[in-house]
Amino acid sequence: MDPPHGKPRLNAATLSALADPNRLRIVELLRAGPLAVGEIAERLGLHQPQASKHLRVLGEAGLVTALPSANRRIYRLRPEPLQELDAWLSSFSRTWVDQLDRLDDYLERLRPPDG
Repeated sequence: MDPPHGKPRLNAATLSALADPNRLRIVELLRAGPLAVGEIAERLGLHQPQASKHLRVLGEAGLVTALPSANRRIYRLRPEPLQELDAWLSSFSRTWVDQLDRLDDYLERLRPPDG
């Protein structure tokens, strides 16, 4: 959600959760589709309790959700926090593009007429 001044906000919990390399790798794995905790642990070379701990942090940050399936929990990405991150990063990109456009205009005005 955008605050009153129109700039996108980012939940700090999203960045904090993604700052850990293992949690970032889990998010990258889940990008391809939902996985059980055991599959995540195996693919990343983690013990299942480690993977579960990372998934709990990602869940608390709202990045993943767990769906019960028989005696397993299947984890999938939630798009909303990643969409907020994308909007937040894009707001910086737009700022830089605007500044570079103004610099380009300024340099054009400085260019000699014959050059």
